[in-house]
Amino acid sequence: MTNQHTESTQKTTADKATDTTTKQYDIAIIGAGMVGTAIACGLGRTGLRIAILDKAEPTPFDPEKTPDIRVSALSYASEQILKNLGAWEHISNMRVCPYRRMAVTEKLDIPLNFSGAPLNQTLFDSKDVGYPYLGNIVENRVTQIGLHKAMKQYSNIDFICPATIENIDFKTALPTIKLAKSDHSESIQIEAKLIIGADGALSKVREWAAIGLNSNQYKQQALVATVEYKGQQEDITWQSFTSTGPLAFLPLMDVNDKHYGSLVWYDLPDKIRALTDMNNDAFIEEVVKNFPPQLPPLITLLEKGSFTLVKRHAQHYVGNRVALAGDAAHTINPLAGQGVNLGFQDAATLIEIISDAHDQGKDIGLVGSLKEYEQRRKSENLKMMEVMDFFYHMFSNDNPPLKLLRNIGLGLADKLPFGKKKVIKYAMGLEGNIPKLAKPA
Repeated sequence: MTNQHTESTQKTTADKATDTTTKQYDIAIIGAGMVGTAIACGLGRTGLRIAILDKAEPTPFDPEKTPDIRVSALSYASEQILKNLGAWEHISNMRVCPYRRMAVTEKLDIPLNFSGAPLNQTLFDSKDVGYPYLGNIVENRVTQIGLHKAMKQYSNIDFICPATIENIDFKTALPTIKLAKSDHSESIQIEAKLIIGADGALSKVREWAAIGLNSNQYKQQALVATVEYKGQQEDITWQSFTSTGPLAFLPLMDVNDKHYGSLVWYDLPDKIRALTDMNNDAFIEEVVKNFPPQLPPLITLLEKGSFTLVKRHAQHYVGNRVALAGDAAHTINPLAGQGVNLGFQDAATLIEIISDAHDQGKDIGLVGSLKEYEQRRKSENLKMMEVMDFFYHMFSNDNPPLKLLRNIGLGLADKLPFGKKKVIKYAMGLEGNIPKLAKPA
């Protein structure tokens, strides 16, 4: 592995006239969030000269601070990717909350219960597939910090921050990134053989590379809230469907012996706005009134926020000297919390494809060197999108025959061990076209 990074900086006659410094890299990654930093960590061991750019770095972790509102359910496969990238040790030393069971049911006006458990419920348990847990609920910032710590071991990676990008010109021989000039500094531009867009759902890289986008906004919006609850720490995450979308609970790691959880409430925009405007006590009262009885007793609300639900899918993941990953390539209905897991699968596959092309002496920026990444990931992401859409349309209605059918189906699915095992392994990222980094070391 090459640990020496020699930055190539040149000034042409034209550059000197405008006082512009050009920095040259093999790869420039736009976006130092979870997916972008994962890609940097994976490619760091190749010795390629890498720049990763972002407007800001993550704020430091405070173990005494209550959990952030932005959390993700990291699958077993995502954990393996993060372990293989050297980040999981840092993440687990901060805080993670493993969940061992996941329940899916529909909230009915007259509950169908037997011995306290809903009859119209499918319960997934990690014991059914021989694993200690299904995944971990982790704050996004904790995951990002862990990856940034892992990235620091590579001297061939330059983290350029704060960086505001004015434009990326893909029409030049090598794509050229023009950075906004800060006070009392010279103008800087970056040339790279390959630009990787990991800059989120509203990706400017995608726009500058003229890659088309298919998008569809769902009728519902979602509200997310962090709450404190009493009792014992939960090891189960659940979703209870209603005609306007699911109500969900995700356990978070204890802080100072206090229990915290993340609530997700899908509903029509007017309802979400009303919930957002409520004071804390009124909101808790509304949650208790509407959520199913398996919700643990709530003490207080810490934070809440809402967002629209939009499905996006880039028409291409790669082009000449450009590749998209994570939310820049696709956003999915967050019903099963698979968005970031798909992003890490993108990252692991892209790392694999670029590393192989580099080892074979290929030009890593050409479409021919990148097309396998699109072939492998686009079909897998589309499959997950279709599954999430099926559940969305199946449950987001009050059609009596369909309601009867799906509730019978939820009860029967719980009694079919082979089918349950397949679903569990798929959700854990253990089925399908699995990248090498997603496998245990």
